[in-house]
Amino acid sequence: MAARRGLSRGLGRALSSRSAVLRAAKLGPAEAPPAEERIRNFCIIAHVDHGKSTLADRLLEATGAIATSAKNAQVLDTMELERERGITIKLQAARMTYTAADGHAYILNLIDTPGHVDFGYEVERSLQACEGAILVVDASQGVEAQTIAVVQSARAQGLEIVPVLNKIDLPTAQPDRVAAEVQAILGLDCTRAIHASAKERRGIGEILEAVVARVPPPRAGSRARPLRCLVFDSSYDAHRGVIASVRVVDGALRLGDRIAFLNSGAEYEALELGVLVPHARPVHSLAAGEVGYVCGAIRALADAKVGETLAHAADARAQPPRVAPLPGYREPRPMVFCGLFLHDGDRFELLRDSLAKLALNDASLVYTAESSLALGSGFRVGFLGLLHMEVVQQRLEREYGLELVMTAPSVAYRVTTTRGERILVDSPDKFPEQSAIASVEEPFCAVEIIAPFDCTGALMELCQEARGEFGNMQPAGDGRVLLQYALPLGEVISGFFDSLKSRSRGYASMDYAPSDYRAADIVKLDVLINGERAAPLAMMVHRAAAQATGRRLAARLKELIPRQQFRVPIQAALGAKVIAAEHIAALRKDVTAKCYGGDQSRKKKLLMRQAEGKKRMKEIGRVSVPQSAFMACLSLRGAGSEAAAGG
Repeated sequence: MAARRGLSRGLGRALSSRSAVLRAAKLGPAEAPPAEERIRNFCIIAHVDHGKSTLADRLLEATGAIATSAKNAQVLDTMELERERGITIKLQAARMTYTAADGHAYILNLIDTPGHVDFGYEVERSLQACEGAILVVDASQGVEAQTIAVVQSARAQGLEIVPVLNKIDLPTAQPDRVAAEVQAILGLDCTRAIHASAKERRGIGEILEAVVARVPPPRAGSRARPLRCLVFDSSYDAHRGVIASVRVVDGALRLGDRIAFLNSGAEYEALELGVLVPHARPVHSLAAGEVGYVCGAIRALADAKVGETLAHAADARAQPPRVAPLPGYREPRPMVFCGLFLHDGDRFELLRDSLAKLALNDASLVYTAESSLALGSGFRVGFLGLLHMEVVQQRLEREYGLELVMTAPSVAYRVTTTRGERILVDSPDKFPEQSAIASVEEPFCAVEIIAPFDCTGALMELCQEARGEFGNMQPAGDGRVLLQYALPLGEVISGFFDSLKSRSRGYASMDYAPSDYRAADIVKLDVLINGERAAPLAMMVHRAAAQATGRRLAARLKELIPRQQFRVPIQAALGAKVIAAEHIAALRKDVTAKCYGGDQSRKKKLLMRQAEGKKRMKEIGRVSVPQSAFMACLSLRGAGSEAAAGG
């Protein structure tokens, strides 16, 4: 049996090698790789709606990668949701050929990166694949909060940053003021900042020349070293398996080579290599400094996660290994959790299959089965952040036609029990009894807010109400201020962004990044309806906010639950202690209507008999809470999450 298995494995390798040879024959003669000094790898950094995607379109047009056309709009944003929201969710790469003023032809590899904090790890790996970055700042809006975090990451990676002041065609553009702002806040030299308008195709040539002149080429001599490739993106194709987007750091990768992923240990054969121009074009080989893609019938996205290092299998198997993984790899860690349920419980299988298909293209999506008496069968899903959660929700609804019910987002707490066990609690159902808890730690995040100076007091008050810890405050130019706080992540995802926009009249922008865990007095808030616990409405909250939250929930449920034939108490409790209560009055028939005149004792007798009947009815009756009531309360608890995601 072992011999037969070995024979079939050997036959499979022979067939795959033969297919690689046939594929290479179809490609024609191999081309020499471009010289390292003629390669420039760069990305574009920008805040939402500062013109990053439009600038990418103009660069592709100017280099002939795509035909110049009025229909070119967000060419690298391939998802419908990206085009609607004006944000980049899934990063893309494009290879351009540009003949510079010095007469030489250069290969320019543009890696279009997402800008939201939820995809910060992907952004870091994309920056690691580059030597330079174009910083795009709206000449009318100036520096925004999200720009600061990405620029700091780019500087930490050692990238050469080229400032570009975009949208100078707008009547409100003030490029000189914004240039001074960039220099003051980001510490970048703006004496050579490029004034451009991607919409009107102004300054595009200057940007390309700046990339050639100021972005350094890949380091010399790297092609003589053993192969190492950085996987900065990966996606799943039903026919070709996982397609890994790579930057070749050292050595050269050729068609038919046996390859290995150093962190996962998986081995495959390079059955197809190619570059994106921006459409896929197969090639014979990829050398150090080049950016392309690798297909090898890779079966699982877990084998080729973002940040993986790809090497020759022989070098990986050697003892000791002849190559070391590139730095920076880590497993994606979900930060926000919520329950996904269906309006129609009969479509549970479709929900499960849909999540499985999404997970093929998103290794950071984590889900486990969950059931609820009120909402039925569903899944507990972990996301990188609020935007990631919203993207998954909308893709499930649009691409698979599902009508979803989402519970309020929560974060994962570290709980140490009295027995010394440390557990990660991402759902109220998993929260231990208070008597079994020794300590609780909650995740914190570093928040940066840029807002008008006259809103400073209101925003500082908001941060204090959210249990924030003040970090720093500094001028941000043009009457604006930069505030830095450490805030509990649970507060940030529960309506903080809406309150921020309200108190700043819409002018504030914010960015946040997970930082650490800190001790906190977190408790489980239960909701009891007619003495029975309503599990889907349970919450994990800070003790100081428990009573106010409980009152708000009880009052909302009183409005939503229909009146019964008996009095229904609604209570919010911490363990056995009730901290807030409301009640729904019983439906009553006027039993004394037929009594007119006569002794008062007859009316009392009828009312007492009615009260005894209501009491017996309450003892044997159960309150049926409509799903609409659960949904309304869940939306009440999760208010502001969607807005925060779009930040």
